[in-house]
Amino acid sequence: MTREEFCRQTEEWGKSRTPFFFLLDFEGKNPQAYTWEEAEKLGIYFRIGQRSNFVPQAVPSRVKWAYSPISYEEYQWRFKQVHEHILQGDSYLLNLTFPSKVKTDRSLAELFHLGKAPYQLLFQDRFAVFSPEGFVKMEGEEIATFPMKGTLDGSVERAEEVLLANTKEEWEHNTVVDLLRNDLAMVAKKIRVARYRYTERIPAGGKEIVQTSSEIRGTLPENWHEKIGEILLRLLPAGSVTGAPKVKTVEIIQAAELDERGYYCGVFGLFDGEKVESAVAIRFLENRDGEFYFRSGGGITALSQAEEEYQELLTKIYVPFV
Repeated sequence: MTREEFCRQTEEWGKSRTPFFFLLDFEGKNPQAYTWEEAEKLGIYFRIGQRSNFVPQAVPSRVKWAYSPISYEEYQWRFKQVHEHILQGDSYLLNLTFPSKVKTDRSLAELFHLGKAPYQLLFQDRFAVFSPEGFVKMEGEEIATFPMKGTLDGSVERAEEVLLANTKEEWEHNTVVDLLRNDLAMVAKKIRVARYRYTERIPAGGKEIVQTSSEIRGTLPENWHEKIGEILLRLLPAGSVTGAPKVKTVEIIQAAELDERGYYCGVFGLFDGEKVESAVAIRFLENRDGEFYFRSGGGITALSQAEEEYQELLTKIYVPFV
C-alpha cells in the first residue's frame, strides 16, 4: 500500500466510522491498514489498551532466553560516529539502536501470548511487539502523545529519584518533549504539556525498569476522522525513537545502524469508529529466516557515555512476561 492509498483508504473508513487497524514503518515506505476482520484473517493479532482481537492461550511460563548483542567494541565505534555529529551540532538527540540475536525455546506466538505489555502486536510469523509506549490518542476534540525517554534499572535504590535527578536523562527528555510539541503543532492547535516527566515502573522479563514519560495535548480540527492517515504520516517518524532535528538525525541513524528499521520503531494502532489509540513499535522481536533478533537502543546526547548507553541497550532486551 502506498502512502496515497493509505490516506485514501483511511479517509473512507474514517468518514464511514469503520473500525480499522493500521501499521506504519519507521521509513514510511510501507503503511498498512485493515479492517479488524481482515487483520485477523491475515494472522495479525493485537492488544492496544483495552481492545484486542484474540483470546489469550495458555502457554508454559518457563522460557529459555539468551541473547548475543553487538559487541561493545563495535557499539563504541558506531556511538563515536553519532556522538561526533552531536558535538558538531548536526543533531541534539539521536536514538541509536541495534539488533541482538536471541535464543529461545518458544515461538513468536507463544511469547506473544505470554506478554503483559499494554500494547502488543503479533504480525504473522514475522515479528512481535511488546511496547510500553503509547504514541498518539485522538478522541473527541483532542490529540495526545506520550513520549517515553529516560530509563533506569528498577532495582537501583530510590530509582525514581535517581532517574529524575540525572541531568543527561533530563536534557534528553526535554528535547523529546519540545520535538513532540512542535510535531503536534503541525496537526493541531492549543498545544500544551499536561503532565511533565512522570515515572512509571514497567515489567521487564522478571525484573522492573523505571522510565520517565510526559503527556502533551492539542486540539484537533473538526473533521479529523477524515484525515487520520494524513495526520499519522505527518507525525512520523515518532520523535522519541528518532531525535532532533528529525530529517538530519534520520540521515545519521541510517548511516550508523546496521540495517533499515522497517516496522521497528514504527507505529501501530486502532481506530474503533470514534477514537484512535496507537503505540510506538519498540520491544521488538523479529523472525529472520528462523532466527530471532531483538532490537533495542537508547537516546544519545552530548553528555552520553558509550558504556552507559551500551548497558541501556542490554537492559531493554526483554519480553514482559510478568
